[in-house]
Amino acid sequence: MKYLKFKNSNESVPIGKLVCVGRNYLEHAKELGNDAPEFPIIFLKPASNVIFSGENVIHPPYSNNLQHEVELVLYIGRDIKNANDEEAENSIGGYAVGLDMTLRDLQFELKKNGEPWTLAKCFDTAAVLSDIVLKSDYKLKCNENISLSVNGVVKQNSDLSKMIFSPVEIIKYISARMTLEKGDLIFTGTPEGVSKVIPGDKIEASIENIGKIFTQISK
Repeated sequence: MKYLKFKNSNESVPIGKLVCVGRNYLEHAKELGNDAPEFPIIFLKPASNVIFSGENVIHPPYSNNLQHEVELVLYIGRDIKNANDEEAENSIGGYAVGLDMTLRDLQFELKKNGEPWTLAKCFDTAAVLSDIVLKSDYKLKCNENISLSVNGVVKQNSDLSKMIFSPVEIIKYISARMTLEKGDLIFTGTPEGVSKVIPGDKIEASIENIGKIFTQISK
């Protein structure tokens, strides 16, 4: 079992399910050849995928196109079901920077065959997390810069105001379909600029006032 890491807190919370939102930035949807979604596109990752800043992402040998996706991650601090706006906001216990590592070649192949994305999204080290900043220490404004660089070259650079669905809208949508529990994490989607990485590449990702991630791709 893996546990979350918090800034300014020694609380011990096991990581629950990782609920991820696809295509939540218009320009990212466009770069993958997709239209803007009418509702959040949801997929899951297991807690066993999680590593933390400073640990290495292992490049699976069965893919030739591993790509980075930097995302705002919401920490769910209380159990919630069928949330309204206020309940959704109050369920957010904090925020983190996350990387949703994706096997893009496998994803396209699975989509072409009408099959689930699971194997393209769920592999060991496919979810990288920073420490969580508690909401009591920082209240998100949703205009913070979100960025990622590979070997010092900026690849993704946007701000959270460009999300199609806000954190509250995402939580309302998900909680109407499944119970969210304390320790669950919601990956809220990535902006445009995703690109291929290979063993040896060094990734730095950050969200203004939330934190940074450092990781390296290894075999």
